[in-house]
Formats: sequence, structure tokens, C-alpha cells
Amino acid sequence: MDPVRNAIAGERRRVADLIESLTPAQLDTPSLCGAWTVRQVAGHLLAAVETPPRATLSAMIRGRFRLHRANALLAAEVARQPPAALAAGLRRHASAGFRPPIVGYLGQLTDLQVHGQDMRRPLGLPHGLSLDHLRRSLDFLTGGRAVGFTPRRRLTGLRFEATDLDWAYGTGALVTGPAEALMMALTGRRAVLGELDGPGVRVLAARIP
Repeated sequence: MDPVRNAIAGERRRVADLIESLTPAQLDTPSLCGAWTVRQVAGHLLAAVETPPRATLSAMIRGRFRLHRANALLAAEVARQPPAALAAGLRRHASAGFRPPIVGYLGQLTDLQVHGQDMRRPLGLPHGLSLDHLRRSLDFLTGGRAVGFTPRRRLTGLRFEATDLDWAYGTGALVTGPAEALMMALTGRRAVLGELDGPGVRVLAARIP
């Protein structure tokens, strides 16, 4: 298996370990991902690899063919399972070959890392993300194929530099910070903006709804 798919499998197992370790109150804590709870974020990650095509089509119809609405419906349905079942499903499908169109395996890795932080950050839990995996996600988010993750307008006229690894992208007003915080900011998480420095942070903040 290639390094990216190995990384994806590892992240799914880490999310499974996380879900099993949480109390009911922690599972019902609002995540950084919209109106989803921690439990629903886990449901979304499992739905991506476990939902049969017929159920996906049904969710698309009920969501009036709006992808985000359909994803929310599937996440809520899958999240009704007990935490142990969610964890077991993620482990069972850890090495699944699901490869989304356009964004590919790097999109999957990035989705897992970002959503993992959507769950861990509100709970005050350490992320433990690999810097090598973060580099791959930062390259993906700035590489022009991150459809649905990072609008190109968010990057224009800014230079991003990680303070904990040798990575940089773009030209313009500077935004610096840890690789994990940069990844979260690039995907629209306002909660991390206070961890970033530089004259470009204000510009970036104005581009995140």
C-alpha cells in the first residue's frame, strides 16, 4: 500500500480510538464543523466508506441534490450507532480503497485530519498529527485540486509559512503558524486564527465565513 493510503488507514484507526475513549457528554459536544457534534463528525467519516450506493442516492434525493445537505443527513443517520459500533466500522474500513473524484486519496487524508481536529480541539485533546501527513495536506490544499476544501480566493495574495516544518506557499502578505493551525485555517476554521501571526491574518480572517 502506498504511503498516503497507509496514512489514511492510520487516521481512521486513530479516530476509532478517540471515539471509544469519549464519554457521552464529550460525544455530544459541538465540534468545529458547523452544527455537527463530535459524534456526528465520526458518523460522517464512517458514512464516507460504509454507506451503500442506494443509501447515498436516497440522501442526495432527500437533500435535493445538495452535497452538504446529503452529507449531513448521512452523518446524522450513521451517528445513531453506539460509539463501539462507530469505532468498529472505522477499523473495519480503515484500508478501504474509497477514492473520491477530483480530490483523490489526498482529499481523504485531509478530510480525516481536519475532522479529527474538529473533534479533538473543542475537547482540549492533543492532536498528535504527523508533520509528514500535515505537509501532504498543506500541499493538497494549495495545489489547485482541493475542491470543497479551500476556495482559490482564500489563497490569493497571501504567503503561508509553517513554523514547525519547512513548508511555504504563495506570495503576498505573510501568514505564519504551526502546520496544523494553517491546515485548519485553510479549510475555514476560524477557531485557529489566534494561533497565526503576520499581516496576512486579517486578510485571511475576512475570507472565512
